[in-house]
Amino acid sequence: MTHRSVEHASFTLERRYEAAPSRVFAAWADPEAKARWLAGPDEWDTGPHELDFREGGVEVASGGPRGGPVHGYRAIYWEIVPDERIVYTYELRLDEIRISVSLVTVELTPDGDGTRLALTEYGAFFDGLEDPAQRRNGTGPLLDALARELSQSPG
Repeated sequence: MTHRSVEHASFTLERRYEAAPSRVFAAWADPEAKARWLAGPDEWDTGPHELDFREGGVEVASGGPRGGPVHGYRAIYWEIVPDERIVYTYELRLDEIRISVSLVTVELTPDGDGTRLALTEYGAFFDGLEDPAQRRNGTGPLLDALARELSQSPG
């Protein structure tokens, strides 16, 4: 029998955006906006993106470097408080192998004329297939892509 393992890790990332909480929330809720900032690096191929943004709704996306592996993402939304909080779980797969399952809380707080976002992730990382530090380092650029989306979309 192959040895199986799980590593637990958590992290919190914070960003301040020059947009009201309603605009930041809308960038998570709108399928077209979310597909733009969730897409990953420019050199990646991107698969279809589906977003059913409601409690119990599912989000599915995939992409990855040309030639593979395919990074598959499937999320379930558990709590949505408009303009304040989003709670979801998601699994990440490389090709067909599940490498992690995470619980994420996104908190939006007014900060002057902008928004303070705090994203906290608790993850279970399976069989040494991903270093939890890589997840943290990969999530930061997604939040930076959200900032670019907010700066390009109408206020």
